[in-house]
Amino acid sequence: MSQSVDIAALANLLQEAAVKEILPRFRNLGSGDVRMKSEAIDLVTEGDEAAERLIKSKIDAIAPGAVFIGEESVAADPALLDKLDGADLAIVVDPIDGTFNFAAGLPLFGVMASVVAKGETVAGIIYDPLGNDWVIAEKGSGAWMCRPDGSQEKLAVTAGVPLESMVGGASTGFYKKDDRRIVMANMAKVRMTTSYRCAAHEYRIFAGGHLHFLMYQKLMPWDHLAGTLIAEEAGAYAARFDGSRYLPAHINGGLLLATDKESWDALRREVFIV
Repeated sequence: MSQSVDIAALANLLQEAAVKEILPRFRNLGSGDVRMKSEAIDLVTEGDEAAERLIKSKIDAIAPGAVFIGEESVAADPALLDKLDGADLAIVVDPIDGTFNFAAGLPLFGVMASVVAKGETVAGIIYDPLGNDWVIAEKGSGAWMCRPDGSQEKLAVTAGVPLESMVGGASTGFYKKDDRRIVMANMAKVRMTTSYRCAAHEYRIFAGGHLHFLMYQKLMPWDHLAGTLIAEEAGAYAARFDGSRYLPAHINGGLLLATDKESWDALRREVFIV
């Protein structure tokens, strides 16, 4: 139990939203069901909005008095985001992470929620609607894969490897053009980089031991709070580019996660240097 929030109930609510509002629309979106937000690769669908409405309508029963911070709610009222840092308790929700994939009919999207208490992330959940399973962490209790049959598996990041052997995920789209050229050239120093355009699945596979690092530039809380806590509880080292700890109030400064501090230092020094 995190700050009087029933984490199991919150996990089940994400599943309910997926079953009722997301999965029926997957590969079944009409021409008017997808809209552009800030640019052509920043989309919102009827599934995002309907799922967030359902979660928001039931959150008070799970987290009484909590401030609700949803991606689509903030899109409609940007001032809502300012309430996160000072809240005694907040629930942060991404109703569909990987909307671009969802709209394109690709099975790489997830539903994420985090619990923030007095400026600290204390719990995180990433639900995969198609796999029907959850990755969950509560601060100090480890990270767990939870399956619908009730079985659980503790997650752990993989062991560190030399820079040239690292495989990881990197989202470079928010770098300035000249900086992006430098970073993308530097990425030749590692074995392989990828981007699923879905932080939910990137965090899941990293915490499960299948990647050596993740890098993000744009830090919106619904995209990274749950995943960062899960990764740290699985043993990862995470910090912003200046070495400071990533907190719910941060929306810039970059974020680099690695299997350990030594790997983080090598990646920051040799690859993500700008």
